[in-house]
Amino acid sequence: MSEQSAPSPSPAAELSSDPAGPLPQEIASALKRDSSGLVAAIVQQHDTNEVLMLGWMDDEALHRTMTTGRVTFYSRSRQEYWRKGDTSGHVQFVKSVALDCDGDALLVRVDQIGAACHTGTRTCFEGRDFTVVTGHRD
Repeated sequence: MSEQSAPSPSPAAELSSDPAGPLPQEIASALKRDSSGLVAAIVQQHDTNEVLMLGWMDDEALHRTMTTGRVTFYSRSRQEYWRKGDTSGHVQFVKSVALDCDGDALLVRVDQIGAACHTGTRTCFEGRDFTVVTGHRD
């Protein structure tokens, strides 16, 4: 996760649910953020439905993602924004953004160029399967 941009204040300071804020009121009021002001963003390849990764967004990161055509996350460890691909070249081009029924997770459908994971794998889940008992319909 070496991708980054200019440092920013904590996400709680960036929250805006007023009409003058970066997000439209109906989106800002529908989001259910965690105690740090963040929402989980599941990233999926738009044409194969492959789940690529999970990142975190505050209102500003979501606004940037919705208005630039590129995915921006908020790094919890570095406490700054980072736009996917700025340093790696593994860019995510936004195709759509949706909010789940509870308002606490986003689905960001993208056209992924290169690896989605900072480890160099196509997805952050590749090669990390657990052994499980599988269920079956009766």
